[in-house]
Amino acid sequence: MFDYSNKPNLEPDDFYYSEEGYIIFTEKYLLKRGYCCKNGCKHCPYGFNKKTGLFDKTLNPNK
Repeated sequence: MFDYSNKPNLEPDDFYYSEEGYIIFTEKYLLKRGYCCKNGCKHCPYGFNKKTGLFDKTLNPNK
């Protein structure tokens, strides 16, 4: 398993590991990245629904 915490552009609160060992990016990181990858991320702040291929919500800039 790759240790993403050693990557210079990732901070400790940008991600966590699932019980299965997968990296899960936080909403904070996804917002910092600045775009939706359309992979259906667990904490997607952009509201992308992988099943429909549509955005279910609009991004709230005051969050």
